[in-house]
Amino acid sequence: MAVEAAEASTASLALSETDINWDRLDKTKFHVIGAVLFTAQAALLHPTYVVKTRLQVLESRSTSSRSGLSTFKHILRNDGLGGVYRGFGTSAVGALPGRILYLTSLEVSKDVMLKYTKGLDMPEATHIGVANGVAGMVSNLVSCAFFVPFDVICQRLMVQGLPGTTVCVGPIDVIRKVISVEGFRGLYRGFGLTAVSQTPASAFWWGSYGAAQNIIWRSLGYGNDVDTKPSQTEIVTVQATAGMLAGACSSIFTTPIDTIKTRLQVMDNYGTGRPSVMKTTKKLLEEDGWKGLYRGFGPRFLSMSVSGTSMIVIYELIKRLSVRRD
Repeated sequence: MAVEAAEASTASLALSETDINWDRLDKTKFHVIGAVLFTAQAALLHPTYVVKTRLQVLESRSTSSRSGLSTFKHILRNDGLGGVYRGFGTSAVGALPGRILYLTSLEVSKDVMLKYTKGLDMPEATHIGVANGVAGMVSNLVSCAFFVPFDVICQRLMVQGLPGTTVCVGPIDVIRKVISVEGFRGLYRGFGLTAVSQTPASAFWWGSYGAAQNIIWRSLGYGNDVDTKPSQTEIVTVQATAGMLAGACSSIFTTPIDTIKTRLQVMDNYGTGRPSVMKTTKKLLEEDGWKGLYRGFGPRFLSMSVSGTSMIVIYELIKRLSVRRD
């Protein structure tokens, strides 16, 4: 059984409450509570996504003296509070089915990996890291089919009014104009780049999180004494720390590709022909050199560090609240 495999991986640490597996969850409660809490988290972090996206899309002469904070102030001054929440309504509603798809595939694939790697001769932290990493990779590949069009729509709403972008009024107008110019495939601009970049990043994030959490528990002295259970405060603190480390490291490796992907999805002024990864990268390097690949790094680093911490705390809380009591 997948549950038995997962419990075996944590039994020696006496941490069964830190690795609550899919078979132990009330699925309806899991997705309902998750929808509420993750939407609240998204509301808090959405302004950083807007700032990051605008910095990545602006031309070099506009970003040379502009930081994330000054961009945030500029948006507030010109567009008010609504400016830093452009695209949030679409994001909040549209993300629900994608999140269900992502979390379900994540938990199911993690259970399967824990089951089939149980007998392999490897350190416990490596075992857990590999299972979490493969689960992160699979769930990202599955959810890309939904999230790429969704990402294209939201990001185009975020950058309204910037040079090189098409004026759109609402998500339906975005869809209509993209399809009228490029057909349905226009909604999948950056799909290959997203899959290639985010799949390893997702694997890295979840693998790092699983391994880091295991190592931290070991360092705190939770060994083979099954009678010793960590407190809820300890559980939250360790999981938050592991999530923060995983998010911060991931942002360093993924920002260059994220910058290229963002510009590819929203910019339309590349001359003749359909925008491509090569055209986008070439123009970015011409504008700002190699440092241009790290445009928006500050907001992205902050966002991924904070979101990594808050996301994993919320995620693990949802799982604890959704455990079946029968």
